Amino acid sequence: MSVLSADVVSGSAVGLRGRLWRLSAAELREAAVSASAEILRLEAIRVAVVDELSLRPDDQVIASRGVGAWLAANTMLQVRDGKKIAALGAALRPFPAVAARFDCGDCSFEHAMLIVAFCESPPKGMPDEAMPRCIDLLLAAASGVEATTTKVRNVIATLERIFESDEIPPAEDIDRNELRIASTLNGRVVVRGDFDALTGEMLLSALSNLTVPTPAPDGTPDSRSAAKRTADGFTELIRRYLDCAKTGIDGGQRPHVNVHINARDLAEHRDCAVTPSDGGGSVSDLDVGHMPWLGPLSVSQTRLLGCDCFLATVLLDDHGAPLDAKPGKRLVTAEQRVALIARDKGCAFPGCTCVPAWTDAHHIRHWANGGPTVMNNLVLLCRSHHRLMHRKSGFVGKWEIRIGIDNKPWFIPPPSIDPQRHPRPANTTFKT
Repeated sequence: MSVLSADVVSGSAVGLRGRLWRLSAAELREAAVSASAEILRLEAIRVAVVDELSLRPDDQVIASRGVGAWLAANTMLQVRDGKKIAALGAALRPFPAVAARFDCGDCSFEHAMLIVAFCESPPKGMPDEAMPRCIDLLLAAASGVEATTTKVRNVIATLERIFESDEIPPAEDIDRNELRIASTLNGRVVVRGDFDALTGEMLLSALSNLTVPTPAPDGTPDSRSAAKRTADGFTELIRRYLDCAKTGIDGGQRPHVNVHINARDLAEHRDCAVTPSDGGGSVSDLDVGHMPWLGPLSVSQTRLLGCDCFLATVLLDDHGAPLDAKPGKRLVTAEQRVALIARDKGCAFPGCTCVPAWTDAHHIRHWANGGPTVMNNLVLLCRSHHRLMHRKSGFVGKWEIRIGIDNKPWFIPPPSIDPQRHPRPANTTFKT
């Protein structure tokens, strides 16, 4: 580590922002990695110290009704976080292999919690002699910079299937499902739930498209936090259910709002509808929308609905009779997207864990340049990496994508990342 990077990691954060300009990009990256390793080291120390204190509590700890609550009262931690730290320390005692890997900073707090939870409640069909090998497999998935929670959970799920018994796995036990809804003193509502994996998958799938960051009309990034976007998406999900659920089928479609308006009126909206004051003009000239059931709708409300709608165009003659209808068209078909999900499992960019629902189908050779919409010219990318492929502003160099002889996408980094530009395989290893 360079001297400047070492000073950054070992020193105080007070006034640090004003000194970081002296570090190169490489030194900043080095400092970020070193600081992360230092956090893991200190976390392991805290867990060990708190656990020892729980075994030899003094009057202060006893008065706080537990070491977790004492820790929260004397730090900026919440009580639940203090109790989690104490719980992990106690859970690591019977499993020295997990504790050793955690203590050396090669396993995160969250991953250690997952592993000891499995070890404490292994599948009923798993013999005791299989535990050391299972721990080795879990630690392999949880260790190193390539470790992900998805990897650890996949190993746990695999072990549960290998040693499957008549008992339902916790992730599939619907009898454990709970949903608590309570009003607060200030009139708000608190919702807490615990669901099986399938119910959670359905909920996340339903919320996925409703929680995507939405830029403002001027391009300003969405300023809402992830929690606020989820809350807004949940509200919209409920509204749509109340609007549409159990309403049956009408004319081959679920009932929905149809609004008809002239394209000219929608594009050339005036502040107020024209009202003939002298008897001149025609009612048909008024810039209003029209609903099949309830008739007129103000153009202001029509334009509001038009901000997020499915738009179908109909070409009319001079008498208003339809000549032609042009439905919307999608470049990538539903069948192709299913095939892309089966191949790429989500964003294919190396190191990305974005799920399929949050990805775009990217044309390796753009369709505007004659690139066909076929599997060997398509790859799933999350929105961030999709922008990167289209030359994200400020990024030096350009990634390239090629379909290999294995019919899977390979990514070639720019020289600024790898001077030799060695191809990297798509990020599908841990998803299979």
